[in-house]
Amino acid sequence: MTSPCAAADAVVIASKIDTEGALLGNLMVLLLRARGIAVDDRLQLGPTQIVRQAMLAGQIDLYPEYTGNGAIFFARESDSAWHDAAQAYALVKQLDRDKNNIVWLAAAPADNSWAIALRRDLAQAQHLATLADFARYANAGGTVKLAASAEFVDSPGALPAFEKAYDFRLARGQRLTLIGGNTSATLRAAAEGISGVNAAMAYKTDGALAVLQLQLLADDKHAQTVYQPAPVIRGAVLAQHPEIEGILDPVFRSLTLERLQQLNARIAADGDAPAAVAAGYLRTNGFLK
Repeated sequence: MTSPCAAADAVVIASKIDTEGALLGNLMVLLLRARGIAVDDRLQLGPTQIVRQAMLAGQIDLYPEYTGNGAIFFARESDSAWHDAAQAYALVKQLDRDKNNIVWLAAAPADNSWAIALRRDLAQAQHLATLADFARYANAGGTVKLAASAEFVDSPGALPAFEKAYDFRLARGQRLTLIGGNTSATLRAAAEGISGVNAAMAYKTDGALAVLQLQLLADDKHAQTVYQPAPVIRGAVLAQHPEIEGILDPVFRSLTLERLQQLNARIAADGDAPAAVAAGYLRTNGFLK
């Protein structure tokens, strides 16, 4: 392991390995560099556990996280606050600052909760619009094979939460676990029927859903906690660069669900580079010249 970053060093920016992580991480890298702040780019570092541990160890300084993950970080999965956007943000902000001196900056007004998407032809043929419909289909012996990351399969707040709320369980043979956490891979596996896959781990802000003819299943029972993306920064680094809050807050507050879907689609569906998509958004909206 590398040693913790000194406050006077370049700000080390990381992100998770998925499409949206690359987008949000590049937004932060471009914004800070444009304001003359030295940056060490370690984007798409890995899944949540790796990035979070690197943050706690002081190996990275700034990365985009999701409010709902506070339930796991602080072992408070049963707290009803995680199902309300404002309460979830306030709670994780307080807990992380008090315990770890990690500061949550402004969150985007978009819920990027985990979801399950089906091939549209299957959903239409079997009249599957909600997770309750899906549970009935699966429990009746319907053909299901879900492509997902290990994190989605194992995290209590992800697939297990859906299974508990809707009373179904996918056997090992009904799951294809892919390395990493990139939904572009899981969605494409379902769209193309790879290894018999017809369902996929998804995020609500995924932009490739319509392009790939996939349908999100509605979570009517609100099994998922709210996952609003926000920059998180080590308190010591923010003390050295207090201007970072004013740089990042307006941009994240501008990222609505619709905008994130559009930006993610340019990366996942159109094949544009995350850095180019991020730069285009910042320039178009007046955040960069």
